[in-house]
Amino acid sequence: MFGKRISKAQLLYIGLALLCLFPFMSPPIALVVGLIIAQVIENPFSDLSHKAVQWLLKIAVIGLGFGMSVSSALSAGKQGFLFTVASITLTLSLGLAFGKLLGIDKKIIQMISVGTAICGGSAIAALSPIIKADAKQISISIGIVFLLNSIALFIFPAIGHYLDLSQHQFGLWSAIAIHDTSSVIGAADVYGAKALEVATTVKLARALWILPISMVFVLFSGGSVKKIKTPYFIGLFILAIIANTYVPNIEIVAPYIVSASKVALTLVLFLIGTSLSFSSLKEVGAKPLFLAIGVWVFISVLSLVVILKTTF
Repeated sequence: MFGKRISKAQLLYIGLALLCLFPFMSPPIALVVGLIIAQVIENPFSDLSHKAVQWLLKIAVIGLGFGMSVSSALSAGKQGFLFTVASITLTLSLGLAFGKLLGIDKKIIQMISVGTAICGGSAIAALSPIIKADAKQISISIGIVFLLNSIALFIFPAIGHYLDLSQHQFGLWSAIAIHDTSSVIGAADVYGAKALEVATTVKLARALWILPISMVFVLFSGGSVKKIKTPYFIGLFILAIIANTYVPNIEIVAPYIVSASKVALTLVLFLIGTSLSFSSLKEVGAKPLFLAIGVWVFISVLSLVVILKTTF
């Protein structure tokens, strides 16, 4: 950057990004600031921020593993397994059927359905090369998912408090009903430490379903197995939990790692916000948005009803 003059837009962007390093910038506030900036200026580092989101989110997730124990992670994962299988199957089936009924582009239907069923933008990124989606189809699908994630980050904690959900109930609900890992963790972190632990564990177990679902699409779309992306960072998350449970004296540094991971998550949500300008979302169209909202509301309400009727 030496020898080049930094623009006012770049200075503003960098300054606000640095503010995410301070405690007063919670994940929801960072997202709002990012959204506001996206409407005022065009992201001057769009390619760089996209790559940063991918890496920072993985680092944040791995770091959060140092705040969990093996026993609690196994407990959360075991309780969420059947729930995860049922919700993924139902969400995918409903999304594919509803999208076909609305006459939406087939590849957009598939990406929105998989993104809603598994883990938002990560699932879309994994599926898109398999079904040979073009840039416009991908941007429409990811734009919708990120928009709904932004809404979820604010309304889910409010609904949880209104219904007096326990930490465990809220963590499970957010992991099932919110698309992207960043918003799941952001919403759960606002709700409480136990909610964060349950949500992160269940959501990452859910993310592993990218592999079998991708294999299904390879079989039916004629794609290549080589294009399937394996979420290796989940293995590092598991190793972090094991280290936090069994490595002597890890408790000395673990809280600092967890705190740094939450700062990284805050920065991720700021960066995501800066990519959501209303002008770009206008290209989405009513039908894909209607599909995404319909499937999301259905699975959110249904999973909440099941959780309220289940004793944890």
